[in-house]
Amino acid sequence: MGPDFSYRHLYYFWVVAKEGGMARAAERLGMAVQTVSTQVRELERTLGYALLKPAGRGVALTDAGFAALRQAEQIFQLGEQLPAALRDAVGSPAVRLVVGISDQLPKLAVKQLMQPVMQEPNLRLLCLVDEFEDLLGDLALHRIDVVLADRAAPPNPNLKLYSQSLGSSALAWYAPAALYAAARRGFPQSLASVPVLLPTTHAAVRTRLDQWFERRGIKPHLVGEFEDSALLKTFGAAGMGVFPMAGLVHGDLKDRYGVRRVGPCDGVAEQFFAIGARKKVLHPLVERLFRVQR
Repeated sequence: MGPDFSYRHLYYFWVVAKEGGMARAAERLGMAVQTVSTQVRELERTLGYALLKPAGRGVALTDAGFAALRQAEQIFQLGEQLPAALRDAVGSPAVRLVVGISDQLPKLAVKQLMQPVMQEPNLRLLCLVDEFEDLLGDLALHRIDVVLADRAAPPNPNLKLYSQSLGSSALAWYAPAALYAAARRGFPQSLASVPVLLPTTHAAVRTRLDQWFERRGIKPHLVGEFEDSALLKTFGAAGMGVFPMAGLVHGDLKDRYGVRRVGPCDGVAEQFFAIGARKKVLHPLVERLFRVQR
């Protein structure tokens, strides 16, 4: 970077990139469009690269722009954390951990997967639930510290992510009281007649479940599909249907939801992964989480 590099110019560029256009950025900043445009062009001149290109009525990032945005995200995220860091410095120090949780991951399993870090004194935990791809994007931009998911991150040289298996748990079939007897009678063929609930194809385990049915020549009586695992359990426990769930959460399912285990889903397991972003200094709690294998 040249000696004329200005963080103020970088901030204007960051706002333009976040807002998707000069006009919206100018409105957010309370400045004239021409002023914002001039500041961004000055940043491009200083860096020696075009960061934005026209896209319809707005602008889009160039390859250099994407790289600049990633750095800007880190810089200004640190700035946003400054007040909290100062408060912690004069009070009880808090260890902040932001965890992204894939919407298909069984929420009851998350509690157990997080056990290695839950005893940290002064832990300040923020859990965000979202779709897998969106979480990976936030992780790459360092908005979150780690992602817990039912699959590893796909290879992508632009994201620079890495995955650690946290183990797996065999699936079993569970039923509410009203359906238990019918589901047990002739299991697993009974799943062709009793109502069945499944995760959508959005979940990594859905393909393995479909193959399990195919191997046994069973066409399930499918009455509901759910992207969110918590909804799947809730509707199943309410009597809508029999559903599969990881054996890891058997105790919680029985005690909290009042459902009973019908039988095994032989050969099908829920996979658990922790995904991190490559950076020079790894969050100590993420490092601890990655050392644990089940």
